[in-house]
Amino acid sequence: MATTPTYTISDLAREFDLTTRAIRFYEDMGLLQPQREGPGGRNRVYSARDRTRLKLTLRAKRLGLSLTEARDIIDTYDSPRDTGPQLRKFLTVLAGHRRQLEEQMADLVANLEEVKVHEKEARALLDKVEKGAKASSAG
Repeated sequence: MATTPTYTISDLAREFDLTTRAIRFYEDMGLLQPQREGPGGRNRVYSARDRTRLKLTLRAKRLGLSLTEARDIIDTYDSPRDTGPQLRKFLTVLAGHRRQLEEQMADLVANLEEVKVHEKEARALLDKVEKGAKASSAG
């Protein structure tokens, strides 16, 4: 009889390089639902499902999704419904996020171009100042 693996909060913190506080926060957000064991239910015991949900949450964070978006998407995969609506929702969220990133990228490119213009102007002014200082000291 095979037993399903379980994890302590320390196991998950170590594996995913997180603090136990971060894991408890994800739990408060409804992303993880550990069982409670020990005296007064003090010890958290995480299932393989919790581990997978944590892994997906961290992946969603790397994509720039909010924890609420991550939870909504992960929750749709937990339900036994048809995967079509789940995938459409995921694509909608990703498309919105992609648009936001593209807008941020355009802003960054514009800001970078503006910085380059100011650098060029400052260098030209510095060259004038330095040439003027040399000319006045030579005379």
